[in-house]
Amino acid sequence: MSDLNWDFHCHSTASDGLLPAAEVARRAAGNGVQLLALTDHDDLAGLPAARAAAEEMGMGLVNGVEVSIEWEGLSIHVVGLGFDAANPVLNEGLASIRSGRVVRARRMAEALDAIAIRGAFEGAMAYAENPNLISRAHFARYLVQIGLCKDVHNVFDNYLTPGKPGYVEHRWASLEDAVSWIRAAGGVAVVAHPGRYKISNAALRRFLGQFKDAGGEGIEVVTGSHSPDQIHHFARLARHYGFLASRGSDFHGPEESYTDLGRLSPLPDGLTPICSRFV
Repeated sequence: MSDLNWDFHCHSTASDGLLPAAEVARRAAGNGVQLLALTDHDDLAGLPAARAAAEEMGMGLVNGVEVSIEWEGLSIHVVGLGFDAANPVLNEGLASIRSGRVVRARRMAEALDAIAIRGAFEGAMAYAENPNLISRAHFARYLVQIGLCKDVHNVFDNYLTPGKPGYVEHRWASLEDAVSWIRAAGGVAVVAHPGRYKISNAALRRFLGQFKDAGGEGIEVVTGSHSPDQIHHFARLARHYGFLASRGSDFHGPEESYTDLGRLSPLPDGLTPICSRFV
């Protein structure tokens, strides 16, 4: 399994990616990916097109989604893998998350307007193929477009994270809800890019314990934003908690991603790769 090229975290225009789902699948296959999971935020709309393109390219596809949760006031993401995309419990849960995104987007635009950044709602909506999934990434692209920042990472650092002028809190799913929806659909719940959260080691361990108690089974060890030190740190935590180890580029588009599809380093030794569930 060590020679299998798999990527279990990426996005399409069905949420906040830059490429349509079929293009994401074709790009992955072209980069040598043999097994892909498309994990759009809170929505499964891209999966049929991704699967058709994957089959056309001779690549395997695992159903995926990235669920937005709130834990102790912190926004965290949980990836679901290998579920039944027609499951009503999962679909109703995801719909409940999507329902508040437009309201949050209007509040973000108002906050940006208060610091003389005009037209942000309309500008962000122009980038959102699915208006119900308008996100901070769409606002970031608009702020880059008008020349306010050099790239989307710079926008997030200066405007769209907690404590910055364009950030607006939002009520996401609970940890227990998200994991239960994924498990109800027969899927595996995975902590997404744990190195991205501004959280102490003690709080992270508390979260991981609660995640495991809720039925969570995996953690992303290798992901585009993790440094080599972080990869080894999360490998140790995966071993400690008995988690399956995942890897995913978190690809959003050629211009915005930490790494391209299929270009990830291998998992460290001594881990059980989550792809073993799907091959």
